[in-house]
Amino acid sequence: MASATSSSARHLFDESKKRLCARVGENANNLGSVARQVVRGSKSNEIMHQTLKNFTQVDVVSDYSHQNLQKMTLILQHVGYQYDVMQDSVNHLDYLKEQVTAMER
Repeated sequence: MASATSSSARHLFDESKKRLCARVGENANNLGSVARQVVRGSKSNEIMHQTLKNFTQVDVVSDYSHQNLQKMTLILQHVGYQYDVMQDSVNHLDYLKEQVTAMER
């Protein structure tokens, strides 16, 4: 009877050991799945962070470009004024040449 009890205890121990190993394997698979999700999530977070950083840089560059365009428009306007003044001076020179020619006669 002692051998029967010992045999059934050994069988029970082996069965428990197999179930425990199976559960540990399942938990390891679940843990691996969770770990993959965490890695994906962290990579997604990194991608979102990089995208936001790039968008911010583009926004800053766009703002600087807009400011530079406004400055260039102002410079173009001033160059236009200077052109008009030089054109008037050229026209005035033609008038002065006519007067000098008239005085020489």
